[in-house]
Amino acid sequence: MKSEAGFTLIEVMITVAIVAILAALALPSYRDYVIRGKLTEAHANLASLRVRMEQWFQDNRTYVGGPCAPGAADQKYFSYTCAAGQPTATTYQIVATGQAAQGLAGIAFTIDEANTRTTVVTAGSAMANAGYTSNTSCWVTKKGGLC
Repeated sequence: MKSEAGFTLIEVMITVAIVAILAALALPSYRDYVIRGKLTEAHANLASLRVRMEQWFQDNRTYVGGPCAPGAADQKYFSYTCAAGQPTATTYQIVATGQAAQGLAGIAFTIDEANTRTTVVTAGSAMANAGYTSNTSCWVTKKGGLC
């Protein structure tokens, strides 16, 4: 009697089912990890822009004309602007807005001359649907408005 070597169909199906279950558990965690990595761009650039604005103020005694955006190479996931009507002689507010093409639609971070950091998440946006919420006292780094 000759014995056949190999796997039975049931063994292959069980293996495929186990791999599918593991992938279903790992994929959402991986997506969240990638998003959290993208958020650090805005945090780093806004902190750097704040320092540059303060240096501008020290040199010119006004925030008017100060840098409201980093160089183009630093704008991969977010776009940066001064808020409407800003900067003035004594105030500024810089806004980093998530780019929809990068999966960050609906989130914005701000910083001002008093180092007030806020996060705004638009209701119904991709970021809100992913579990991120607004926070008026810090830059969100995790789901649920956690800093």
